Amino acid sequence: MQNQTIKFHAHKKHPEAANSPSQQQAWSVAEIEALFKLPFADLMYRAQQVHRENFDPNSVQLSTLLSIKTGGCSEDCGYCPQSAFNSAGVENQKMLDVAAVVQAAQAAKASGADRFCMGAAWREPSKEDMESVVEMVKAVRGLGMETCATLGMLSDENVKQLSEAGLDYYNHNLDTAPEFYGEIITTRDYQDRLDTLERVRKAGMHVCSGGIVGMGENLTQRAGLIAQLANLTPYPESVPINNLVKVEGTPLADQEDLDPLEFVRTIAVARITMPRARVRLSAGRQEMSDAVQALCFLAGANSMFYGEQLLTTGNPEVDRDRALMDKLGMYPFAETH
Repeated sequence: MQNQTIKFHAHKKHPEAANSPSQQQAWSVAEIEALFKLPFADLMYRAQQVHRENFDPNSVQLSTLLSIKTGGCSEDCGYCPQSAFNSAGVENQKMLDVAAVVQAAQAAKASGADRFCMGAAWREPSKEDMESVVEMVKAVRGLGMETCATLGMLSDENVKQLSEAGLDYYNHNLDTAPEFYGEIITTRDYQDRLDTLERVRKAGMHVCSGGIVGMGENLTQRAGLIAQLANLTPYPESVPINNLVKVEGTPLADQEDLDPLEFVRTIAVARITMPRARVRLSAGRQEMSDAVQALCFLAGANSMFYGEQLLTTGNPEVDRDRALMDKLGMYPFAETH
């Protein structure tokens, strides 16, 4: 894949390090809803302008996600096949050992990924869990990859351990707007999520936080999710936008499909409101056509989960993704640095 030299305007600093609260605009839900309602061409033009001011528009950051502990989660998230409340047929499995995680990370790096994310299905980690996770983080960092973990709620001690291990990013999604949250999850409060993000930020780690669209929320609630993320101080360096993957046996299995252009609009609005964030195409990409994904990149997405599996749901094959990037003239961020 050839890296063609194209002129564009961008920060000389690494964009993810340039997110300063003093430079940050406050957004109301009404202002964000107005963005969603712009004519499509106007919204895309504005998002592309913001994107080019902050990033190479043809570079995409590739992350690979591995489930290090699958199934049996005590949370009742309505979208999740790993919840013990749901009957999606996902078996409760013990945590992977460090060697298996390192092997998966090596394979991900060899295929072009530069960030390796480790996810565990539980409400919060135990002391024994944390000991294993710390070793995994250290081992993956030793491969020269960025590390990310999603382990549920964290205590101050958990955060300290991860920070000392050198974890680069912690993922904890807000999922949806506060007003819609209770329709999806009842076992964890919205404030619990915000508290974990605050602990992570205070420890000096990068924040990865986004949400899921297509769960039955209305436009105002979708705008409310983006407002919550954009008004974090500072907003997350990494923002995964998931399109609901409907899994048989979960309460949202029969949810009506979100219009693909509404998903593209969500990407564009995230880009405009969080200019220096990595906006990531996450779950649901397997069901998207190449054309919809191309529009998402045009709208400002510049990161995606890469590899055939996302925790327990499918993802496009590596060869398909490479072919799509070739067709679009895009190249992995890792190959330009």
